[in-house]
Amino acid sequence: MTTAAPDPGMIRNALTIDVEDYFQVQAYAGAFDRASWDTIPRRVEANTTLILDALARHRTKATFFTLGWIADRHPGLIRRIVAEGHELASHGYGHQLVTDLTPATFRADLERAKAVLEDTGGVEVRGYRAPTFSIGPRNAWAWDVLAATGHGYSSSVFPVRHDLYGTPDAPRKPYHPEGRSIVEIPMTTVAAFGRNFPCAGGGYFRLLPYATYRFGIRHLHRAERRPAVFYSHPWEFDPGQPDVPQAKRASRFRHRVNLAIMPARLERLLTDFAWGRMDQVFAADIAGGAA
Repeated sequence: MTTAAPDPGMIRNALTIDVEDYFQVQAYAGAFDRASWDTIPRRVEANTTLILDALARHRTKATFFTLGWIADRHPGLIRRIVAEGHELASHGYGHQLVTDLTPATFRADLERAKAVLEDTGGVEVRGYRAPTFSIGPRNAWAWDVLAATGHGYSSSVFPVRHDLYGTPDAPRKPYHPEGRSIVEIPMTTVAAFGRNFPCAGGGYFRLLPYATYRFGIRHLHRAERRPAVFYSHPWEFDPGQPDVPQAKRASRFRHRVNLAIMPARLERLLTDFAWGRMDQVFAADIAGGAA
């Protein structure tokens, strides 16, 4: 059974999913040895399937920023993403912060991820999102490496202040970093009281009332007449995932809060707003029209 789509006259926003498993997140970086990842039962395919099924019911397309590590182990999932008309994009290979890499190791990570994603999906990969939004003024060289490896856009900057990420003084609209050819499409914020407030999904979407997010997007549409970017992860739809007692208490709370409500919230999100792929919603910007 399909669900009716939102009013076609509505502003279409970009729906994005960062495809990674629960044990790969930065909040648990000190709890799991990277060398042990292959010994941990994976839950990412079942959780991503839940999202794909919801998108199919609502006849909605999205962008899946996917780890090359996941593509190597779940090729059928990658082929389904492409077959159903979604954009396949890169989240890097091994979920390493770009701030921890050199230009050479970053390039190697990008090329490895791009190769496995394109070989498996049979499509060109043009989009990239850095793990934990780890590109900014401290490593501006990363945009040059992205362009050199054939990426057309990045969505790796969050113009907020946060303990794990954020570039609060970054532009809030798509821009060419320091005049570069590649376009950066920042995560959505709402400007008020002299600061930027996050309005892009993630943990805030689970923690705050749904009405808060809905108000923020409607305000963005009314006041600025431009689309929003929403992001989430497959593990955010999985309240049955194992607890990680060795992680810090704050990290465990932030990771696990309100996981059970996410399937219903996704249904509301897909009903209340119009959504599409990043490369289509921001096609003019990616082609070179960003301010």
